[in-house]
Amino acid sequence: MSRLLAEPRARAHTTAPDLGISALRAGPWSVSFSLRRFLVGLVLVLLCVLTFTLGIAMGDYQLSVPQVLRTLAGGGSHIEETVVFTWRMGRAVLGLLVGAALAYAGALTQSVARNPLASPDVLGITSGASTAAVFVITASGGTGVVGAVAGFGYNVLGVPVVAVIGATLTALAVWFVAGKDRDSMIRLVLIGVGISMFLGAISTWLMATTNVDQAATAKLWLTGSLNGRGWGEAWPVLACVVVAVVFAGWLAFRLDALALGPDVAQVLGHGIRAAQAVQLLFGVVLVAVAVSAAGPVPFVAFVAPQIAQRLAGTPTPPLLCSALSGALLVSGADLLARTVLPWELPVGIVTAFCGAPVLIYLVVKTNRKASA
Repeated sequence: MSRLLAEPRARAHTTAPDLGISALRAGPWSVSFSLRRFLVGLVLVLLCVLTFTLGIAMGDYQLSVPQVLRTLAGGGSHIEETVVFTWRMGRAVLGLLVGAALAYAGALTQSVARNPLASPDVLGITSGASTAAVFVITASGGTGVVGAVAGFGYNVLGVPVVAVIGATLTALAVWFVAGKDRDSMIRLVLIGVGISMFLGAISTWLMATTNVDQAATAKLWLTGSLNGRGWGEAWPVLACVVVAVVFAGWLAFRLDALALGPDVAQVLGHGIRAAQAVQLLFGVVLVAVAVSAAGPVPFVAFVAPQIAQRLAGTPTPPLLCSALSGALLVSGADLLARTVLPWELPVGIVTAFCGAPVLIYLVVKTNRKASA
């Protein structure tokens, strides 16, 4: 994929970490172009369009792909327009956006930590956003101080903002608990797993102490599902994804520098701590808004960047290709859950079934490298 590097020409001559990259310059600006990443991104875009179209076409009222395309172009009948725009398009768009947001966040986290195991799922950030959202969902109708706080979060701030707060507090907790051993990825993973278990217990307790309807709503939400979701949940995710894409070039430029090592990045004039803080903040916000919209869809932030990195042949997960891989993964999983399986499952169960073996593989691979 092409990346806009809004940097002076003096910095445009930095050697890129992967091959097949050419630079196009216009005055003080330069554009770094990789043919392989461009072709990979193009294929991923086409596959996303295919799953998006099939997701709209499939359902109780079947449509053909030409009918969907004709309706999207403004030439469909009234019933076709209702099915496409009112019933199905919001869910299809949300699936793409949630996958893109989670994968983008995973690519940022893994690149900053320089470790494929450093995903928001493993570090507990997703659990922080989930627990915060479950709290306002289950306790918003209660009495006392807890009910007032939950009601304020649910009715005034909104679930996306509450999820961002929960994810940020969890990330800070992991960071401070790690102390001086923040460079140890195994320690960070263990802390993240421990915090995730603790937050999972809190979520279970919250559901056990609320009424049946709220508990059922929270339980379904925790499985990660697009069922019943639409345009209302899509807008916050869309806004965050658009901002992330706009800043993709700026973020990718600094991630490439960090991939060379902190000492080299410092020599090149990059403020390492500031860059890492901004990148992690982007990741936390993207995870939180995605979780608030569809629940915790597991392993997307972990698996999609690794798929994109291997397809693009880059030393770190490429941001835009990772986002497209995540969009394809969630959209395809939702399509599989709705049309192929004998009964409709939440999309989170499908992604967990696909992602768990990848996690085991990477853990085994990392242990072998460490012991070699």
